Amino acid sequence: MGSGGCVRYIDGVASGRDPLRLGIHITVYVALFYATAFVFSGLLVWLGGYLTGVTGATLVSAVFANWLALRIYEDRHVVEIGLWLNRLSAENLVLGLAGGAGTAALVLIPPLLVGAAHLTNTPADQPTVGSIIFVSILLAGGSIGEELFFRGYGFQELLTAVGPWATVVPVGIIFALLHGSNPGATWFSTANTAGFGILFGYAYLRSRDLWLPIGLHFGWNFTLPLFGVNVSGLRMKVTGYEMSWTAGSLWSGGDYGPEASILTSVALIALFVYLRKAPVRRQASPLTDPPAGSEVCEATPSSPS
Repeated sequence: MGSGGCVRYIDGVASGRDPLRLGIHITVYVALFYATAFVFSGLLVWLGGYLTGVTGATLVSAVFANWLALRIYEDRHVVEIGLWLNRLSAENLVLGLAGGAGTAALVLIPPLLVGAAHLTNTPADQPTVGSIIFVSILLAGGSIGEELFFRGYGFQELLTAVGPWATVVPVGIIFALLHGSNPGATWFSTANTAGFGILFGYAYLRSRDLWLPIGLHFGWNFTLPLFGVNVSGLRMKVTGYEMSWTAGSLWSGGDYGPEASILTSVALIALFVYLRKAPVRRQASPLTDPPAGSEVCEATPSSPS
């Protein structure tokens, strides 16, 4: 591999990064994701249905886009975007799961206690062990796929080029806008989803691994179906119960689910405080944590091996 341009890092932000080179890297990364999704989504929908197809295509596309972009531009492996398997990763994952699940419970348990909602038996949706495992795998795959794409190579490239909040906020907003086509989406659901996207980005800033945002994302998505409510407009039949509301859509979120409710807006603040106070274990990222004042020479792109 020949040598490309050299970039000096000051407080973790690249000085002298070629904007054209950065733009090409991000464009190729996003194009790889969508091209892979185009190829696989139809096949996976045909094999397993809409939800399986969309979830599977997101995961496969995110893994492939990160793998190939890392091989082309960095000569690195996928684990180096923050997927290390070690004790720190496990601790951050547990913190994320607790935060996501706890926040979802904070949104849904109080309305049940005050009578604003109640659980209704749905005999036609009685679960089996197999269906519960299947839905859990789908939710995990969807959470991992979205975090890989939105907080993976492209996000980390931007982070070193333009700094933390110039990356976290715009990517969080894009994350929300891409959920705008989900069933029952409203401007309120989009605003709350942007809040989640920004919080997941902040979680990466704190941990410099993907396990904390993955845990938050999956903990939230897994807990909602346990109460029989929609997840981003999608119905997951898990427990044989659904949550019926006597309060209006401002509190319930309507067809989109609690993510379109004012309760979630309040819970997002609590989740932000949790992330600030939690004993998150920061890991060293080769993409976003070069030594202060160091100079890194970028490699010329080569064919992946």
